[in-house]
Amino acid sequence: MKTTVDIVVVGAGHAGCEAALAAARLGASVVMVTMKLDHIGRLSCNPAVGGLAKGNLVREIDALGGAMGQVADACTIQFRRLNTRKGLAVQASRAQVDIDLYPAAMRRVIEAERQIRVMEGEAVDLEVDGQRVIGVELNTGETVAADAVILTTGTFLSAVMHCGDQQVDGGRVGEAAASRLSRRLKGLGLRLGRLKTGTTPRLDGRTIDWDAIEVQTETMPEGQFSFQSREKTLPQIDCHIAYTNANTHALIRSSLDRSPLFSGQIEGRGPRYCPSIEDKIVRFADKERHQLFLEPEGLNTDRVYVNGLSTSLPADVQLAMVRSIRGLESAEILQDGYAVEYDFADPRDLDHGLQHSAIPGLYLAGQVNGTSGYEEAAAQGLIAGTSAVLGEPFVLGRDEAYMGVLIDDLVTRGVGGEPYRMFSSRAEHRLLLREDNADRRLTPKGRSVGLVNDAAWDRLQTKLAAIDSARAWCEATMVRPNAEVTHRCKDLGIAVPRKPLTVAELLRRPTVSWAALEALLDDVPTVSAAIALQVETDIKYAGYLAREAQRAERTRKMASVVIPSDMNFDAPGISTEVAERLRAAKPATLGAAARLPGVTPAAIDMLAVLLARRTAG
Repeated sequence: MKTTVDIVVVGAGHAGCEAALAAARLGASVVMVTMKLDHIGRLSCNPAVGGLAKGNLVREIDALGGAMGQVADACTIQFRRLNTRKGLAVQASRAQVDIDLYPAAMRRVIEAERQIRVMEGEAVDLEVDGQRVIGVELNTGETVAADAVILTTGTFLSAVMHCGDQQVDGGRVGEAAASRLSRRLKGLGLRLGRLKTGTTPRLDGRTIDWDAIEVQTETMPEGQFSFQSREKTLPQIDCHIAYTNANTHALIRSSLDRSPLFSGQIEGRGPRYCPSIEDKIVRFADKERHQLFLEPEGLNTDRVYVNGLSTSLPADVQLAMVRSIRGLESAEILQDGYAVEYDFADPRDLDHGLQHSAIPGLYLAGQVNGTSGYEEAAAQGLIAGTSAVLGEPFVLGRDEAYMGVLIDDLVTRGVGGEPYRMFSSRAEHRLLLREDNADRRLTPKGRSVGLVNDAAWDRLQTKLAAIDSARAWCEATMVRPNAEVTHRCKDLGIAVPRKPLTVAELLRRPTVSWAALEALLDDVPTVSAAIALQVETDIKYAGYLAREAQRAERTRKMASVVIPSDMNFDAPGISTEVAERLRAAKPATLGAAARLPGVTPAAIDMLAVLLARRTAG
């Protein structure tokens, strides 16, 4: 049997779902291939969405019409804001979500989209015409012809799971590896490498002494990711904090010879920022304890995820390790932790739309590109799905979105030998890329290509009008230091103005918030908390934002300077080492060259001179 559609998406994880939905929103007919229908949108590791920098990605996906934010909001059982003691540029949202409700909700979203057909099966081969990919073949014998194929295979390519000396083929418990497809990709010339990721033991919450464990505080029950209002809020649960100790560490050290990570059984490199517990004990030998988060997986399960205890040690060691921790002395393990080693494709072979540069029609998104995390995967899926339908890269600049930083880092720098994770420190324009303004930044761009529907667009227009109106009131309204204002200022702990000033000038003070304005003045416009935050931020950060915008403009100018493919990098002022890096990376623009590791600002200045001379000549 043969099916013909516009787009085939292989995989139904977070990248696959957003890729299929983006393509469908643009009017394309889509077939999504998944090994199991009930694993659409599955949370393979921690049942949580967001986090530092990752929350920005979720909000950006939502601003472009994606599903992750809305689905997470519908399934949130604990919401928190991170870094609240720091500036808005590095604050982020994180939600613990129900591990069963989330995939069920995502499946409903996929099945409600009439342009998407889900097929159960394994993609084992790619149909190729010359070097162009024109479809996929399934293990059922069926073929699906398409204009483009988007691979979102996660950790399944030639995947092996490790627990002690046990090795089992598979990318997730109970699911087979995709080895035939991996061999096919190698045959097509893709550069594949090996990476490793891991997961933690799951405990039976009924066997935990919760009274002996610290409760995690500072939750935000009303928080949400999506700019669209949600219909209902689920009951909220507590997460808890536990700690390893000297006994835990001694037990792990004595068992390192049984760890596949240290025995040489695992070849792929794991993430430095989220190492296994055995790796932590070795690398941070001076630390007396490590923090663990006990996170319930859902409202209707007793399973508890132990965040921070990722391991591939043997099962007997895992049980002893868990029971060495205060509060877990009688804990039972429902699922052992394990490591997964898998093939990934070098993302430096992709363009900014995530299409392979040497194989037209083939797009790759998600962990197959060497990234980690649901959010990074979903962001890539949206970009790949959009680009595949448009027939050209859907590009977001580094000054426009964390998604732009993510994609540019991948295709320019690669993953550096370990799974890539988004951090706020990677975004040089992070003051512009806050969570709160994601819709203002990206919804117009999404609307211009057809990703954003009328309801979302109208919602943004209403919001912008409210912001403009409130800000205009702040700029035009004067505050005079009369007796009433003086009295209220003293009650609020606000320094009394020495002379008349505008509300905007008063709001620029660090100690004055919109809530303080409402207590200080009688005629403050009634606006939502979201509008108040936007107005307050725009006014308080006006000077910083203007300077950051100037920096972003310089970045855009560098990005527009094209480096010819035959450029000779051997020149005075460019060291041999830097020249070698430039030749190997083949950066397309001066901006891309400036972001390469080891390429100095002095070398970029010289390269700019050489390019100017070449253009003049």
